[in-house]
Parts: sequence; structure tokens; C-alpha cells
Amino acid sequence: MHEMSLAEGVLQIVEDAAQGPQGFARVKTVFLEIGQLSSVEPEAMAFCFEAVSKGTVADGAKLEIVSVPGEGLCLSCQKTVPLAQVYDPCPECGGYPVQPTAGTEMRVRELEVD
Repeated sequence: MHEMSLAEGVLQIVEDAAQGPQGFARVKTVFLEIGQLSSVEPEAMAFCFEAVSKGTVADGAKLEIVSVPGEGLCLSCQKTVPLAQVYDPCPECGGYPVQPTAGTEMRVRELEVD
């Protein structure tokens, strides 16, 4: 389950922000963008974040997951198209390959703090 190490990375970002110039004592909500093509399971990520955040500045924080749709550039027809899976053909021309341009990312978008 790679979500555990990803959750630890998210927690590290939160803790670094808490110690930064605009320090804070507690995080109420973490807004996390997860791309549909990122191979990150949102439910597993939420479970792991809850586990790793116990006893930290993020203990009890709500994890708000924002889904980012997949998108790609078809190298055959040069159109930007929606992409449901990384190796899908272009929905416009049926060609291959389609290079993902969005939906592979995972990032902390925002923190709601006390």
C-alpha cells in the first residue's frame, strides 16, 4: 500500500507549514488534489492519513480529497482529450499514444488551520 508513504509525505508538508513563518498549532482541514490517473486510491489515502496523523498537528483533521480528471495530448491528432486511463486510445481518432497532461498529480492545495 503506497498510500501510507504518500500520507506520511502529506503529513510532512503539513508539519513543515506549521513550523513556517505563518506557524499554526492545529490543522482543521487538508485539501488534497488527487489525479484520476495517479494510481492513488482516495479511500486508502484517507485511511492512511488518519493513521499517520495521530498525535500530530493534524490529529483529527479532515482530509478533503478533490479529484482531478485525466487529460492527455494525442500524439496522432494533436488534440487535448479526456483520458480515463493512462494507456487508453484517443477518443477522437482512436490513435496512440496519448501523453497524459493532467490527472497524474497529487498535491496539497490548501490547509484550513486554527
